[in-house]
Amino acid sequence: MNGKAASTLRNYLRCLAHLALHYKCSPELLNEEQIADYLYYCQNLHKTPSESFFKHTIYGLRAAYKVLGMDKKHIGLPQVKRQNDLPVVLNKREVRELLRAPKYLKHRLMLGMLYGCGLRSYELCNLLRSDIDFDRKTVFIKKQKGKVDRYVPLSPHLARGLRIYFNTENPVTYVFNSQVTKDGAVGPLTTRGIQWVINECRSKVNTQKRFTAHTLRHSYATHLLEDGMNIMCLKELLGHAHIETTMVYLQVSNSGSSVKFSPMDTLYTK
Repeated sequence: MNGKAASTLRNYLRCLAHLALHYKCSPELLNEEQIADYLYYCQNLHKTPSESFFKHTIYGLRAAYKVLGMDKKHIGLPQVKRQNDLPVVLNKREVRELLRAPKYLKHRLMLGMLYGCGLRSYELCNLLRSDIDFDRKTVFIKKQKGKVDRYVPLSPHLARGLRIYFNTENPVTYVFNSQVTKDGAVGPLTTRGIQWVINECRSKVNTQKRFTAHTLRHSYATHLLEDGMNIMCLKELLGHAHIETTMVYLQVSNSGSSVKFSPMDTLYTK
């Protein structure tokens, strides 16, 4: 074994030892959710995080599981990818301004559901009245395009607005309808209708950011991480099939002990 290979092996073993100490058990006994939580810890909460430590942890686990014949866990581990295009995220002040911008309650609720429930545009369009459960304070999101069914919490702020909207507009099937057609048929909201609302409100938000309806979903995910939500819980709320899709938000959020700051912040305080 040459020097480079020996050094790599030592790094693998060191990272596996950290994992074993973290859970106080052998890594082979851990399930995929525990591993994902530990990788989140390495990436975002570890006192001295580094990309190399994160990579060596993954590669060490892959090597160990290959030797042990645990192929399913090998497949379940996230791929190490460099994310080039990070999502645009509105801060909370910008979200508040955007939600206040529409003239009509319906439009405010459309934007509020995109942000407050982390919905994709097509999910909002297909949302049924029966999917809203005021008693359980949940919204049921039906699977589409290979996604998974999921429930997301319904904020009391949204629940209050929806009750008023239902009493005044009385939509029958869908939560939000499009305009009535010439033959009198009422169809569901369209993604074009959502984009129209965004375009109408964009100038009323004091920001230079270029944002779309999907920006509200990115903002939902980032704000939940910054408010302390676990990465696995966020994965379920977003309806992601793979944890690596969710982990992009770790690079955007300021959370845990990895909050980013400038040396100027402490230059004149010591």
